[in-house]
Amino acid sequence: MRFERISPITGRAVSSASAMTTAEACAVADRAASGFRAWADMGPNARRAVLGKAAEALEQRREQFVQAMMDEVGATAGWAMFNLMLAAGMTREAAALTTRIGGEVIPSDKPGCLAMSVREPVGVVLGIAPWNAPIILGVRAIATPLACGNSVILKASELCPRTHELIVEAYAAAGFPEGVVNLVTNDPKDAAEVVGALIDHPAVRRVNFTGSTAVGRVIARRCAENLKPCLLELGGKAPLIVLEDANLDEAVKAAAFGAFMNQGQICMSTERIIPVAAVADEFARRFAEKARSMASGDPREGKTPLGAVVDRRTVDRVNALIDDAVSAGARVLAGGKAQGVIMPATVIDGVTSRMKLYREESFGPIVAIIRATDEADAIRLANDSEYGLSAAVFTGDAARGMRVARQIRSGMCHINGPTVHDEAQMPFGGVGASGYGRFGGAAGIDQFTELRWITMETAPGHFPI
Repeated sequence: MRFERISPITGRAVSSASAMTTAEACAVADRAASGFRAWADMGPNARRAVLGKAAEALEQRREQFVQAMMDEVGATAGWAMFNLMLAAGMTREAAALTTRIGGEVIPSDKPGCLAMSVREPVGVVLGIAPWNAPIILGVRAIATPLACGNSVILKASELCPRTHELIVEAYAAAGFPEGVVNLVTNDPKDAAEVVGALIDHPAVRRVNFTGSTAVGRVIARRCAENLKPCLLELGGKAPLIVLEDANLDEAVKAAAFGAFMNQGQICMSTERIIPVAAVADEFARRFAEKARSMASGDPREGKTPLGAVVDRRTVDRVNALIDDAVSAGARVLAGGKAQGVIMPATVIDGVTSRMKLYREESFGPIVAIIRATDEADAIRLANDSEYGLSAAVFTGDAARGMRVARQIRSGMCHINGPTVHDEAQMPFGGVGASGYGRFGGAAGIDQFTELRWITMETAPGHFPI
């Protein structure tokens, strides 16, 4: 059996994939378990070489990736190519990690005892990736686990099965041993059963998930029942604070990029802009002008910075947020309600805590301006959220920026830069309803290995009994 992905733009089928049953998914987990040992036993430089070839194989499929992302999720060509560039970089960064998976000798109080900590691969790692940055997040789900010597299962998103399938095809072409890199696809109606069966499978020892907070809670509970560690990168409501000494031109550019890149469908998207009273009017004027200059259009034509959103539900959600905010006194400075998936860049000023836009993640091309009285009030507003993934603060005083950044509750904070910022080697993740655990660099090694204590006695033993 197969299922089809329908284009959000044309309404026609653009790809199809195997609608795996739970039994078929479990068979994939069995295959991953059988392939684990051969890969784990390979030396670090051998694993590095294969991962390097995987990065090249990804880049060789550029045109296929761009077409798949355009078709399946309405992405622009630029967003697809950025996805591919960063995903190839993530694969190369993972390759570089293979010789950094070390341990240490720990001084022991016991005479003649050599005590060591070592990191070892855990077995099969299940990576569950979303649709919004499908190449980046699909590769992130498996690259570092592979570098650590694990075998992997990529559970593809039902909204972009072909895009995720291309990742596994590229990795397979690099020469991994049989069973090391695996793909599971499923009909949307079977998602909960298939994911649950994979988490329950005894061979699966770690789970990483990127997606909504609601689904993350379900996965966390299922993992807890199995006593399996999981890494969760979930929703966000990223704040960007603009202080009175900020360079407003730079703040406007960063806020527009953060709010509207990929139509605001990024976990780090700027959803709350918090200018202090002294600059709020001028910032709002300049920002609205910038937003009005950012056209949206059919991504297949490649003529506009904004493409399509992923589905009609996004349109309905954003329209409802606009209606709710306006009915409670907010003002639309740019954009507005849309009839279809080609949506305008929308700016809502005067947002307060009485409005749904203040708290709810929009995941669309809409941003709230929430005015603060001063620095302390701006920090309070930034922290008035269950989420805590990314944040930003703009100021002309570096020490002040650091002081404010340290007071914001988020996994990541950028001073005089956008909330959307990702690099393969950085510790990436959030706090609160944005999840826990970290992807990237050495932090990723911690997530996908088992830390063990091993001792060796080098002298005759002396025991009290």
